[in-house]
Amino acid sequence: MKKIMGTGLLLIAAALFFYGYQEQRQQKMTEEIAGKIIRFHVRANSDKEADQKLKLQVRDAVGAYLQPALSGVSDLEEGRAVIESRLTQIEQQAAQVIEREGFHYPVKAELAVTDFPEKTYGDYTFPAGKYEALEVEIGAGEGRNWWCVMYPNLCFFNSTYEVVEKEAEKSLERVLSQEEYKSLMEHKNYEVKSALVEWVKEKIG
Repeated sequence: MKKIMGTGLLLIAAALFFYGYQEQRQQKMTEEIAGKIIRFHVRANSDKEADQKLKLQVRDAVGAYLQPALSGVSDLEEGRAVIESRLTQIEQQAAQVIEREGFHYPVKAELAVTDFPEKTYGDYTFPAGKYEALEVEIGAGEGRNWWCVMYPNLCFFNSTYEVVEKEAEKSLERVLSQEEYKSLMEHKNYEVKSALVEWVKEKIG
C-alpha cells in the first residue's frame, strides 16, 4: 500500500513539474512573439447591430489606408513609426466613415499595450497575452471588439480577414524564429493540467 502511495505521489509530482514547465515555456514564447508583432484592435461603441456594422466599416477604412504604407515595412521599429506618424490620419479616416454613416461618435487611435484573448487567423493561433496594438476606439468603446495582426501584415490580404495568404505567411516567418513560427501552428486550446490529472488517475487507478 505504501509503495502504491509512494508511486502515486511521485507521478503527481512529475505531472505538476511538467505542467509548471509547460506553463513557463508557453509564457516565455508568448512574450517573445508579442515583442515582434503589432496587432490591430477596433472597439465598437456598443453591441447594437448598427454599431457592430460601423466597427467593421471603420476597420476596412483604416486597413485600406494603412496597407500601402505597411506593405514594404521590414522591421518592427519601422512598422511602429509608420503607424505612430499616421495616428491623426487614422482618426480622420475613421471619422469620415462614422460621419458618412450618420453617427456622431468621437474616435481615438493610439498605440498601446493591450490584453488579447487567444485568436486564430487561418492556420495560425496566437496565444492570449499582452501585445502592442493599434487601438481604434469608437464612441464609448463598450461593444464587442475586433482583432488582427497588423505587423507583419496579416490583416489586409483577404476581404474575409480570416484567410492568411502566402505573402503574409512569408512575412510572418521572416519576423519570428523557427520555434515561434512553429508554435503558432501547433498551439491548440486545450487544458494541459486536466490531461495530466487524468493521466495520473489512470496510473494510480
